[in-house]
This record gives sequence, C-alpha cells and structure tokens, in this order.
Amino acid sequence: MHLEETSLRLLKDSLKQLDAGFDTLPAITENPAPPDPRLSAVMNEVATKLQDNYPYFHPLYAGQMLKPPHPIARAAYALATWINPNNHALDGGRASSALEKEAVAQIVAMFGWPEHLGHLCGGGTMANLEALWVAGQLHPGKKIVASDQSHYTHKRISAVLQLPFAEVPTDNRGRMDPSALEKILAAGDVGCVVATEGTTGTGSVDPLPEILRLRERYGFRLHVDAAYGGYFTLASNLAAETRACFDLIGRADSIVIDPHKHGLQPYGCGCVLFRDPQVGAIYKHESPYTYFTSSDLHLGEISLECSRPGASAVALWATQRLLPLVQGGEFAATLEASRDAAVQFAVRVANDQRWLLPFAPELDIVVWAPRAKTVAEVSALSQRIFDAAAKQNLHLALIRVPIKLFSAQHNLQAAATDTVLCLRSVLMKPEHRDWLDRIYTILSKAADGVLPR
Repeated sequence: MHLEETSLRLLKDSLKQLDAGFDTLPAITENPAPPDPRLSAVMNEVATKLQDNYPYFHPLYAGQMLKPPHPIARAAYALATWINPNNHALDGGRASSALEKEAVAQIVAMFGWPEHLGHLCGGGTMANLEALWVAGQLHPGKKIVASDQSHYTHKRISAVLQLPFAEVPTDNRGRMDPSALEKILAAGDVGCVVATEGTTGTGSVDPLPEILRLRERYGFRLHVDAAYGGYFTLASNLAAETRACFDLIGRADSIVIDPHKHGLQPYGCGCVLFRDPQVGAIYKHESPYTYFTSSDLHLGEISLECSRPGASAVALWATQRLLPLVQGGEFAATLEASRDAAVQFAVRVANDQRWLLPFAPELDIVVWAPRAKTVAEVSALSQRIFDAAAKQNLHLALIRVPIKLFSAQHNLQAAATDTVLCLRSVLMKPEHRDWLDRIYTILSKAADGVLPR
C-alpha cells in the first residue's frame, strides 16, 4: 500500500512559481533560521496518530461518504495556504474570490441557469442553512417540509431558524410520497419543500416531476438538497426515472451541492446556489473595515459565514480546470464508474440467496441485509457480518431503515412500525468497480462465518 505522492511533486514545483510572483518584495530576514529539528519529530508523531483511522482512501473502505481528494485538489489547497486567503472579503482573498466565482459558475452551468447567486460554504449543513434561511425570509413563519428520509439537519436547521417543520412519509423505495406531501400542502402553511436528489442513507431520489406539479398548484418555494447526488446530473447511465428527476433540478429555487463529496475536494467544501440573484438583498449588511478596496461583490456580502478558507476555492477551481464539469468528460466518467459499480454489486446481491435487496440503487449507494425470518434476526446478523468484514479489512456501513422498504419480502415477519438494521455501501470511488470481485469475496467469507448453515 502506497499513499498518493503526486500532489507533493506538484506542490514543490508550483511553490517556486508562486514565490516568483513576490520577488520584488524585500526578504523577511537576511539570515533565515536553520530548520527546526523538532518539526520532523512532531510530524512523524502526527502521522503515527493518524494511523488510528479507517483507510478512507482505499477501495476496501466502502462505508461512509469519504472520497479521496484529487491530487491536484490536495496540491492546490496546500499551495494556497502559503497565502492563507480569506474569501469573506476581496481585501483578504482577491485572487481566490475570483476563482470561487468562476468555479461556482461552472457548477451552476450543470443545472442550466442563465444567472444565479451562489458561493462556497463549509459544507452541506451550512449551505442548507442558508437556503432555508432565505426561504424563511421570503415566507416568514411558514413551514419547512422534507421527507422522513432526508438529512436530519433539515429538522435541526428549521429549529435553529425557529420555523415549523414537518416530515413527509416516503414510499417503499425511500422517496418522498407526493400524495402524502399534498395532504400537508393542503393546510396552506408550507413555505418551502425540500426535495432530496440522493438521500445520504439509501441514495433515493425524490420524484421532482410530481413535486413540481404540486408547486404549480400550491406555490411553495422548492429547495433541492443535492449535496450528495447533484453531480450525477453529468452521468449518462442513470435509470430513466432517475434521469427525469435530475433533468428538472434546474427548476428549483435553490440548490445545495457538496464538492467535498463527489467533487473530489478536501473537507469542507459545500455550495449553495439561488436561481434568483435578487435574494442577495436579503443578505445586505455593512462591514466598513473589510469591504474597502473594491466596489466589486465581496462574497461575504452574500454569505452567512464570515471567514472562509480561500484555499477551498483554489482547490475546486484547479480540479474543475483539469476535469471540466461536462457530460461525456473525464469527470463524468468517474461518476458513471461508481454508478456502474453499485449496479453490478446490487445484481450480485439480488442473485445470492443469502441476501435481501429491498430495491435497486438509484445512484451509487447499495442497501441490503442477510436473509432471516424475523427483523430481530436480520438486524443481529447485519451487525455480526459488519464486524466480521471489518476484521478482513472490508469496511462497510450500517443503516436502520423502515420495514416498508422490505415490503416485497413477504416472508419476513415484522410489524409495520418495525425498523431493520441493514448493511450499506457507498461505492463512490471509481476504483470500486475494479475491486468488486475482491469486495464480494470478502463479504461472502464474512457472511459464511456468521450465517446459519
């Protein structure tokens, strides 16, 4: 096993180029101090402590949404830290703010908006907070609704904003139920509907065609949480039903997407987008000691966050410069590989009598469980297989889902209110497709040591 080192070579060369841009400045010191011998010892200590991690960068890690940054993202981020720009104001991050505006515009282009307002954030939670804050300002006191399989932060954010919140029941594939949504809308107190295009639990895609038809009747604001799934709009191998949803994301009023998930970026890098640039007036504030060198837009003027790392924007811009966000491109091919890995893995599970597969994956998340007679047995076996696989360096995830997701498994004894503990994999590294045989072999061996014969 060898960690990627290309980024170190890139960084060494680009540091010389960066330094050349400041060669008119006087030296900080005529006699630089010799290297501190303690530095190496401390760094080696750090490296040793970091070994107490799961191998998130390795294809045998197939658990949570942890995708290694691209080498150019690592190098560009590190390079920017020599400047350490702050993208709150142009005064603290002139070049990196310009790169952020370019990079965000390239993300917007995926959804076909001719104009927009948007910026990077610390992550999806902060991005969703901003989107729902704007919704609350435009529809004060009105309810936020999201599916019962949406990210838990929507409920938490609504509480922070002191807005009422309601969960919409989902169908047996984890997608928002439009008929249940309409019953909530009929009360007339909903200001914003959150449609999740790729839930972080099961990868389910809420039905945008039906939700948009309801918007025509009830006039709510539509926010699309595509923090995890948004980049799949570039993939050519989505199922037709899923493709129809992704083709309509651009009709949302606001969108959230996380470059630190499928965008090959280090944490934290989220992005919030608004279709109507006029919502910028809601953010308006004065900061005379930071906004003084330029009359151009300072990103802090359209952000709830203040100080933000300009290095995130530099890394994102560099990555998109190398791998443009276009259908049929090299970046899109990585998404298609992840999607293909999930489809192939699900087919193996479905054809193996040891497993229960509730539904085929819509993106690159697969949820499945060991076959047993009762929910309690399924849950216990899932935990044991998870533990056994980890001992063989295959790191999966666990998820507890409503029993209705297994409604097609008629012989599973359960009550309607039961939940079942399942195995879950996020096959988001393109290398996962090439590692499927090895992954499935380890999974099978772990299952054989646990399942009754």
